[in-house]
Amino acid sequence: MQTIEIIGAIIGLLYLYLEYKANKWLWPVGVVMPLVYVWIFFQSRFYADMGINIYYFFASIYGWIYWTRHKRQEEGELPVTHTPRRHLLPLTVTGIALFAAIAFILVRYTDSPVPYGDSFTTALSILGMWLLARKQVEQWLFWFVVNVVSCGLYLWKGLYPTSILFAIYSVISVFGYFKWKRMVEPQPTMASVSSSMEKPAK
Repeated sequence: MQTIEIIGAIIGLLYLYLEYKANKWLWPVGVVMPLVYVWIFFQSRFYADMGINIYYFFASIYGWIYWTRHKRQEEGELPVTHTPRRHLLPLTVTGIALFAAIAFILVRYTDSPVPYGDSFTTALSILGMWLLARKQVEQWLFWFVVNVVSCGLYLWKGLYPTSILFAIYSVISVFGYFKWKRMVEPQPTMASVSSSMEKPAK
């Protein structure tokens, strides 16, 4: 088990590096990585985490398509943006609904040793992955919480290489948040627009 965990950790670090750099090549790596972790989490009876990696597989395909098709014509890349405030309530409601549904399934139909912890990280991961696919800064906040909680769960379960990986994820999530925040392009204000319109043509 530890050999495949180490392989998964190496792939995961490559994925995290590409995510930190906001590099579109994170998505092909993101297609491979879930396949490794489906096996790891199935063996460890982390069923929700196994399921979320199936979701990651398809979400990575979606992210690759979205980042590739929605390009800025002048630079050929999707810009980093903030999550619109109007999305906060839908995200909160969706997160609560996901947590409740996943917890119900795990408690009722599986022998998961940590159904509520597993449900919590899975629900947040679904939302975080969606924000990542949309290239929004706040995805790092979701991943920070997921990574810290997951690190504790995997340590308790004895998945030591995986717990170390998620400890590293937790630290890099902080740096990633501030890096992406600096990458957000300032929106033009009404004053700057008016000023540019008032300039005489040469």
